[in-house]
Amino acid sequence: MDDVVRHEIEKMRILKVKELQRRYRELFGEESPSSNAQHLFRRLAWRLQAEAEGDLSERARERAGQLASDADLRLRAPRRFWQQLRNGNNSGSEAITARDRRLPAVGTILTRPYQGRTITVTVLDEGFSHDGQTYRSLSAIAHRATGTRWNGFLFFGLLNGRGQK
Repeated sequence: MDDVVRHEIEKMRILKVKELQRRYRELFGEESPSSNAQHLFRRLAWRLQAEAEGDLSERARERAGQLASDADLRLRAPRRFWQQLRNGNNSGSEAITARDRRLPAVGTILTRPYQGRTITVTVLDEGFSHDGQTYRSLSAIAHRATGTRWNGFLFFGLLNGRGQK
């Protein structure tokens, strides 16, 4: 990379988001889809280098397109895979659901006083029951009851053994 490009990139390090977005518009000819300074800086630095050094070859572009079209590409194996592997079930046909060790037994009633009222939850086989509705997580119930995001285990005292009746 030549000194002119390096100097241009170093000058961009101190720019604010609005200035980076303006520079993005100049280099790419369109509005920036991002307002994240780090992302904008990286995209701009790449563009400056690509203009100075040359862009990807047509062959590289085609290969990138092929790789990007793999819709079934996963970065991690599903939890079910690791659970089946631990339990020695390699068939894949049998769904194994490991129960979280922090959860009390099915049928247990959890209570939590909150702002002058008591929030009551029943632990089910699949989820939790609260006010006649079934929820997938304790966090969803805590959010519904309080209006703010909570870790459900923390809210109901299951991280330190409290909250069970």
